[in-house]
Amino acid sequence: MSKSDILRSKAPLRISFGGGGTDVDPYRSTYGGCTLSTSIDKYAYVSCRPRKDNVIQARSLDFNIVAQYDTQQDFVMDGELDLAKAVIARLKQKRATRGFDLFMHTDAPPGSGLGSSSTMVVALVNVFKEYYRRPLTSYEIAAMAYEIERVSLGLKGGMQDQYCATFGGFNFIEYLGDKVIVNPLRLAPATLLELQYNLILCYTGRTRQSAGIIDEQMAHVRSGDARAVDATHELKSLCVEMKNALLQGDLSGFGALLHQSWLAKKQIASKITNARIDKMYKEARRLGALGGKIVGAGGGGHLLLYAPFDRRHVINKKLASMGGQPIDFRFDFEGAVTWRAQE
Repeated sequence: MSKSDILRSKAPLRISFGGGGTDVDPYRSTYGGCTLSTSIDKYAYVSCRPRKDNVIQARSLDFNIVAQYDTQQDFVMDGELDLAKAVIARLKQKRATRGFDLFMHTDAPPGSGLGSSSTMVVALVNVFKEYYRRPLTSYEIAAMAYEIERVSLGLKGGMQDQYCATFGGFNFIEYLGDKVIVNPLRLAPATLLELQYNLILCYTGRTRQSAGIIDEQMAHVRSGDARAVDATHELKSLCVEMKNALLQGDLSGFGALLHQSWLAKKQIASKITNARIDKMYKEARRLGALGGKIVGAGGGGHLLLYAPFDRRHVINKKLASMGGQPIDFRFDFEGAVTWRAQE
């Protein structure tokens, strides 16, 4: 890599349609899980510019943090840029002496429900696998990102975000013990266009912390809580039905399944929804939405809805009047990418 080059990467955020929660241990390792999702044209970006000294200067636009480290120091995971420090520690060469400037930002805030933290880890892994010349397959990148975030840093969550960001596109992902299988869906062009036309993505105006929701979900599974476990089983079954509906072009059926899945998900943990989310969802349904859900673990972030095309503008206007922010988006089919730019 030339000293005049900047190495960049971007990885797409995602919207999850179904199965979220079945990719979280101990449910995943006990019963197996599956998720249905697509990546969208909102991204996590990382830029890495070589320096001539041994200084690492890292800047996060999202958290308004600038920090400086030495290439030979042992990083302390203290809540300051831990995602970046954990990736660098995992991939850097032991004798690496040359430093770099690192710049990170995302198109959605942490807590948005769009998988921004996991997507940032994938973008970081992609940059540093190139910077340190580490040959990694897409499956290895996603698995490493998962291990760094969930194991090394102990951040709560499932597996789907890392694989969605790495592979991109529409995927039905199966979690079978320690094995993950990404099944790309070949949807008819008309189905993709109609789905894009009829989906609504609305920021609820509030971010959320997913850890408490996931802790409660994990505790229910460990204790054998029948209501929560049965609801998670139903989420898995509905996810398969959603996948089949998309492949068959049955979008009205898909919208109805989104609604059933949302009802099931609310049984998993008490903080998945709240009065504000329930009111927004109820109003959207009253105005014609066939179904929807909170994207991510719940408690805030983005509300995803499927509605007939002639009801979208009415629903968007109502959600905006309630403090929501409808978001324009398009599907992404590229996944995580890296490139070099000349200064």
